[in-house]
Amino acid sequence: MATREIYTTAFDEDVQTTTTECPDCGGSIRRTSRETTCEDCGLVLEENQLDRGPSWGRSNGQESKKRTGAPLTPTRHDRGLSTEIGYHRDGNGNTLSSQKRRQLNRLRREQSRAQWQSKAERNLAYGLSEVRRIVARLGLAESIRDQACTLFRRAQSEGLCHGRSLEAVAAASVYATSRCNGLGRSRAEIAASARCDQGKLTNAYDAMNVDLELPTQPVSAIDRIPQLATELEVPDRVRRRAVERAQQASDAGLTIGRRPSGVAAGCLYLAAERAGLCLSQRQIADTAGTSPNTLRNRRDELLELDA
Repeated sequence: MATREIYTTAFDEDVQTTTTECPDCGGSIRRTSRETTCEDCGLVLEENQLDRGPSWGRSNGQESKKRTGAPLTPTRHDRGLSTEIGYHRDGNGNTLSSQKRRQLNRLRREQSRAQWQSKAERNLAYGLSEVRRIVARLGLAESIRDQACTLFRRAQSEGLCHGRSLEAVAAASVYATSRCNGLGRSRAEIAASARCDQGKLTNAYDAMNVDLELPTQPVSAIDRIPQLATELEVPDRVRRRAVERAQQASDAGLTIGRRPSGVAAGCLYLAAERAGLCLSQRQIADTAGTSPNTLRNRRDELLELDA
């Protein structure tokens, strides 16, 4: 006789009852989360059913998710699954003895040696740390950080890091993510926060944009105005007026073939001048990364729209 005919269920497997009547008295069956019983005679058909759901730890009568661990994150080379060995205290907060600390020091040293499986994994960890550093220095959101780290992983898997510095690819990942999300971050600004110059950043970004087919959008003057207004500390009414001017210029086709920074500087200067703010052309041009001559030309073009 086959073994399966003797043992109808495997180990740690629930026994499912498909009947709807009690086999003893023919009464109705009542099922709960713990047992299955007959409502008439009280016969217990199933009991001590396994709970396959999560088992949270309890403290002070309240459930706390202590056994789940940290969520997966694309910002780490191992997605956050690595083990961290403590220094002076154990998991319960108790102070470790000197013998136990020496043992943990040896374990920490061996873990550090065996942490990298290959040179590519070491480069990935360094590149992701550089992405996190640039994002933190620029004050960008965590969603931008996660997208930039994912883009860096993709660039490394496609072999775009060969012949280029990891710092340039990391900076290009942050810049490309900013472009895809419509943030007004210029290459010069990101290069100032990165450990590479603007030329290497541009080279890495061009390669990523072509090979990875990034859904980047053209940078507009409207995207540059909020950051420019924040750096110049102008009121919100001036910023809104400058955005309206930039929209008018875009509808009239004045932004075609012109740098967004120059159009944004001209719109903000004209809006500040109409509001009576004392902002010099040199101050606005230096903040926007353009020249006073370009600012005046964009201002004159905007004034022609009012004529």
